[in-house]
Amino acid sequence: MTEANSTAADQDALQEMVAEADTGARNPVGTIPKKVLFFVPLAWTLFQLWYASPLPFIFNILVFNSTEARAIHLAFAMFLAYTAYPTFKSSPRDYIPVQDWVLALVATFCASYLFLFYAGLSERPGDPLTIDLVVAVIGLVLLLEATRRALGPPLMVVASVFILYTFAGPWMPDVIAHKGASLVKGMTHYWLTTEGVYGVALGVSTGMVFMFVLFGSLLESAGAGNYFIRTAFAGLGHLKGGPAKAAVVSSGLTGLVSGSSIANVVTTGTFTIPLMKKVGFSAEKAGAVEVAASTNGQLTPPVMGAAAFLMVEYVGISYVEVIKHAFLPAIVSYIALVYIVHLEACKMGLEGMERKVTKTIVQKLLSFVMTILFIIIMGGATYYGIGWIKDVAGGATIYVVSLLLAIAYFPILERRPRPDIIFCSLWLF
Repeated sequence: MTEANSTAADQDALQEMVAEADTGARNPVGTIPKKVLFFVPLAWTLFQLWYASPLPFIFNILVFNSTEARAIHLAFAMFLAYTAYPTFKSSPRDYIPVQDWVLALVATFCASYLFLFYAGLSERPGDPLTIDLVVAVIGLVLLLEATRRALGPPLMVVASVFILYTFAGPWMPDVIAHKGASLVKGMTHYWLTTEGVYGVALGVSTGMVFMFVLFGSLLESAGAGNYFIRTAFAGLGHLKGGPAKAAVVSSGLTGLVSGSSIANVVTTGTFTIPLMKKVGFSAEKAGAVEVAASTNGQLTPPVMGAAAFLMVEYVGISYVEVIKHAFLPAIVSYIALVYIVHLEACKMGLEGMERKVTKTIVQKLLSFVMTILFIIIMGGATYYGIGWIKDVAGGATIYVVSLLLAIAYFPILERRPRPDIIFCSLWLF
């Protein structure tokens, strides 16, 4: 096998690993399945944007309360769990089997049951009908299977043990024995109210997690990951053990927009690990540096792991406070990783990469001054420009600004966009 073929095979394997962990490993060849796996996530995204915006209240249409929104959110997630994720690793990935279509539709119905029959369920709390219990049992079982497909057996097994403990309390050892719950009480709690599946965790996912992950995905698709890597290597690549230090910094920067450790490793590792090996790091040490840096990316605000969003609801503080408290540990962890890499490079006598361009002190100062001036000019233009629009347009300012951003942004798409321009545009928006 040639080197080019080997590299292509490695890239395919990496992309498949990310797909298995984040987006599902199924890539159907048929026209209809492909369209389904494109338009369903698109519809999910549009629903989340609509729910998070003030538009439902402005136009007084399609206004969802939190319980209805959670049910719709879960319905989208369970449908994609059965259509995008194969049952087993040996299951077909180039098409969606009939049984998965059936399970996806049944799971979607069970998940959206609270939305479809919200009024009826609210009139009979604690007194479910037989159909309510059937839907709850089927929905809970299908949710456990969807969890296994998307996240693997461990979480599904843990959840199953606790559910079993709820009903099997009288038969447990004396130390952990309890009265136990009936099927009616258990299913009412788990599926027919907002205390179980439709509780705080799903509410956080519906209201906050999805939007932050969407923002990070947009930046990643726009090339932000590659931009962060280039920035890190431009600043640190020439230092002692430079590629390893750049790997740490680039993983931290990628962690700004990615809450997935696996995606972070694949995004930065395919570029940084070969360069670390090139300057003298062993394969094991290069991989260890990359994994440690990418795992810590979940600590880097603003897009952190789901636990950060759960803290907002359980602890009762704002997400801004979580960001403020997470920022210092994230910085400290990356400073420690850079220092460890520096000590390792000194111990091994490693050098950095050769600098292709050497700037004089005057050029560096000029570049710094021009950067500061550009930031000041852009900040002034944004502040006074939007301030002027507020005076003229009043309550319609948001629409005028959105129109101007669209006029300025979409022509950029005709050419290959620069990630820094896209990042600034999304930040201003």
